Amino acid sequence: MNTHRAVCRLVPLLLVTSLGAEGCGWLSRETPAPAGSVSEAVRETQARARAAVAPPPPAAPVALPEGPDVLDRVIAVVNSDAITLSDLQENLAAYLYESRQSAKPEPAQEQELKERLLKRMIENRLQLQEATREQVTVEDTEVDEQLADVMKRTNATSQEEFDKLLKAQGLMLEGVKKRLREQLLIQRVVHRKVQLRVSVTEEEIEQYLFENREKLETGLSYHARHILVAPDPPGQEAAWEAARGRAEEVWAKVRAGEDFAELARQFSNDPAAKEGGDLGELKQGELAPDLEGQILRLRPGEASAPYRSKLGFHIFKLEWKEGLSGETLAQTKRQIRDILFRQKYAARLAAWLEEIRKRAIIEVRL
Repeated sequence: MNTHRAVCRLVPLLLVTSLGAEGCGWLSRETPAPAGSVSEAVRETQARARAAVAPPPPAAPVALPEGPDVLDRVIAVVNSDAITLSDLQENLAAYLYESRQSAKPEPAQEQELKERLLKRMIENRLQLQEATREQVTVEDTEVDEQLADVMKRTNATSQEEFDKLLKAQGLMLEGVKKRLREQLLIQRVVHRKVQLRVSVTEEEIEQYLFENREKLETGLSYHARHILVAPDPPGQEAAWEAARGRAEEVWAKVRAGEDFAELARQFSNDPAAKEGGDLGELKQGELAPDLEGQILRLRPGEASAPYRSKLGFHIFKLEWKEGLSGETLAQTKRQIRDILFRQKYAARLAAWLEEIRKRAIIEVRL
């Protein structure tokens, strides 16, 4: 197996806690994720919560000294928990590897990245301390299961091969297990303090449905017919008045019950006239909004009065349309529940992180 490619697969799997889990990973087999993928609004809320963890930066950024004699220098203290320079350097190296950045960042960019990574590390320490306070535990067997899953996803066929992958990345097996354990602890304390305290009521779902029905119906199908009475030539007002008169005559025939398809064949200037004005099955959102609005306000079997556009005068007939009912409505409500849950989850998570940050004593020495 190509070792370099295997290591590239390994890094994202091992850095979920510090880089990918946003302080609330959902890899635990006992802790289900909130339904659906996280929206951008949720990501922004989590990002703001993370930014609130660290105290204001120093007045003048100070570059981190290099060399073996300073690798264990304490760069932050979270309550009584120390974060060392070696911790940060490990996270930085892993981040660069994960993002496949072969070139070393410019000093200013590297300093900014270190400060951002340190904020995430501080947030993780705060959550781990909350896990201890809440007496959250993780069994060794659970860590072993997570480790086996990591091995499987790296396609390592033996423990020896997996150890070689770790060594190529500069990692030790015990260090990987420690990361996995911490990840599980964070998942469980967030599940207890945030996820279990979020609920969505039927009343909230119905209110969202009422306020967003038009948007939710986008994509549903409908079938319509169309008659177009166009001015000839289009640039003269007299031609438009004549077209209006012809459209009113056709509209009178429609109201009298004459066959719409036959009227379209006789009087429509639209290319679909020979098919009886049949527009076929359409999805909501496919036509111009003003024209679609004329169609969708109709009940099945109804026709619309002449409507003027830049092309001429339109008469529409709605054959049928899908609505939010039956299984479509049930599926839509499930989607609404997911949306509202994620919104509430993000708000609760931000509030909880702010709460534990305010209780903490944080000192940054970077």
